[in-house]
Amino acid sequence: MSKKIPYLKDWLPYAKKRHIMYMIATIISLSVPWIVINGNHLFLLSFEKLKLHLLFVQFDMQQLYLMPFLLMILFLGIFGMTVLGGRVFCGWFCPQTIFRVVYRDFIETKLLGMRRSVKNKQKDIDYSKNGNKVKKVIAILIWTFLAFLAASDLMWFFVPPEDFMVYIMNPSEHTVLFGTIFVTVAFLVYDIIFLQENFCVYVCPYSRVQSVLYDDDTIMAIYNPHRGGEIYNDNKEKVHNKTKTLLEVEPQAECTTCESCVTVCPTHIDIRQGLQLECINCLECVDACTVVMGKLNKPSLVMWSSEKETLYQKGKTHYLRPKIIGYGVILLLLMVILLKMGGDKERMLLNVNKESRLYSISNKNNKHHVENAYIFLLQNTENEKHKFYFDLIVPKEYEGKIKIKKPTEPFSATPNVRKKKIVVLYADDVLVKSDRKDTIIPVTIKAYAIDNKKEIVVTRKTTFTYPKYDVLMKHK
Repeated sequence: MSKKIPYLKDWLPYAKKRHIMYMIATIISLSVPWIVINGNHLFLLSFEKLKLHLLFVQFDMQQLYLMPFLLMILFLGIFGMTVLGGRVFCGWFCPQTIFRVVYRDFIETKLLGMRRSVKNKQKDIDYSKNGNKVKKVIAILIWTFLAFLAASDLMWFFVPPEDFMVYIMNPSEHTVLFGTIFVTVAFLVYDIIFLQENFCVYVCPYSRVQSVLYDDDTIMAIYNPHRGGEIYNDNKEKVHNKTKTLLEVEPQAECTTCESCVTVCPTHIDIRQGLQLECINCLECVDACTVVMGKLNKPSLVMWSSEKETLYQKGKTHYLRPKIIGYGVILLLLMVILLKMGGDKERMLLNVNKESRLYSISNKNNKHHVENAYIFLLQNTENEKHKFYFDLIVPKEYEGKIKIKKPTEPFSATPNVRKKKIVVLYADDVLVKSDRKDTIIPVTIKAYAIDNKKEIVVTRKTTFTYPKYDVLMKHK
């Protein structure tokens, strides 16, 4: 091609770049659920086990305060991407687009030959020729298999693959899981084979949001009317027809009106008509025009550019502008907060509640023995069994006077099982001589794993109630 068309030398079509991106996205989506370190997944949101795995750290559902930050990063990232590059997410990353390329361009065209070329996406398949009806059935069967794989991959982000492989042996015991898979498969078959790009045009709300996010520096597929000529007037009506060609209307126009940019468009629009919500920035039209104009040794009339640079010709596109910097700063702050909160993750959960009885008093060895009882609800969020115990942190004047009566030995806790433990603290010295009211003494419980005291440790604040002196004296 480079010998015949010097202008296209070293040119790499956007379609090939997109296909590379599709392969990368597919590899990532299929491999992420299987990446596990020390029993923790790279990402997993398990509703069954009430766990969130993020960057190989396991969080209990009580710590799902991280999810809003993940969602904000996701949506702000897509919005920022839209401000910068239009609907580039739709054309380059969206599963809908990827699936349609797999079905239409690979299965129907390359594999089964139902279409003559991927360059004409607006011509319907003629099912009266070359056994296309049988091929259609084969295409549906192939896509149904791939849809099952895609639906299973989606479920792997919510059900660990190792558990999923066990569950498929007993589908009757996991009806919700398999019901979700079958519904997802049915939707993917209907969407990709029958609904097609109408999903992007009429169903997806993103196309309506994008127009609010665009500005004059947003880059997108844009036809250059200054070089190509005005194909449509202000009323979106063509300015030329069979009896009146474009060259007769505008003798300097470079557009050949071959309409390659139209026939190749998956959403069936004419990019020469201006900005349209249906455009998904797949840049197929840019590739088509590049080939046609390249044969004339001219640059493409359809470019990935901004309205400021191509339509209004007010200078170069500003990529690093205040709006983009703002999105970048917000995303960076959210990521820092997420990492900070994730780093502060508690590796055991502990709730400390006092019993309804404030205290109990007894007399032992001529000493007033005051007890406070507590209920510890502890959960080991690690993947292995640990033994736990705790220390008391009390004000200096009470150090050594408030002690642990029960339990006297460390106790074990299995992973992900809540353990209830009755804890009793006592004091056999006279702590306070107050005749007015009971004394509330602040106490901090420092619970830890015996075998990993540095890392698995939490603190909880509670109180030790000491009775009035006259109440204490009644127990002799």
